[in-house]
Amino acid sequence: MDSHRQNKKENRDTIYAFIDASNLFYGGEKSLGWKIDYRKLLIYLKNKYKISKALYFGGVEIEDFKFDYLNNETVPIEELEKHLVKKINEEGNKMGAATLLLLDRHLRRVRFYLKLKEFGYELHLKPVKLYKENGGTIRRKANCDVDMTFYLMKERDNFGQAIILSGDGDFLPVLKYLQEIGKKIIILSRGPRTAREIRQFAGGNFRDFEYLKYLLKMDEK
Repeated sequence: MDSHRQNKKENRDTIYAFIDASNLFYGGEKSLGWKIDYRKLLIYLKNKYKISKALYFGGVEIEDFKFDYLNNETVPIEELEKHLVKKINEEGNKMGAATLLLLDRHLRRVRFYLKLKEFGYELHLKPVKLYKENGGTIRRKANCDVDMTFYLMKERDNFGQAIILSGDGDFLPVLKYLQEIGKKIIILSRGPRTAREIRQFAGGNFRDFEYLKYLLKMDEK
């Protein structure tokens, strides 16, 4: 067997997981009623599906951290942690209680991402953007659908099977295309919060997160 054919076979046997953090959290944890242990999740994905890579797409609050969009594909999370710690140490005594509490919450989120990286997730993080709606309400948004779609296409020659941890209907076109070119797609999501078209597309390759509670639930402290 020549090297090209061998590489194609190896790629066909390679399995990647793509995690839509927003959909998994808002459509998963909040509706599940239990917190996902991401260390257990990665172990499950490796043991059950033999994945070789787990790509995690999410948003992160960066405050006034200078992020270079042109030279970075993801927020440098270690540098962001140092920035937030320095900001709290140097300016914390001048902040109001609410501002300091919010900053501390952002820092805890950053440290959560650092823990994911330590577990072995490949992080793809983008800054949360603030939008002022009519009436003055501030809305936060970090939609990563385009980023995840881009990487599904970018990596398509490197995997033969993809585990999609999202029930977002916006992914249907790219998932249909991947299936058409021979990729096997498995959807792992919260049943009631999964778009009908995604359920129909997946058919027997849909797995409901609810049934994994005994494996993936974070232990109470």
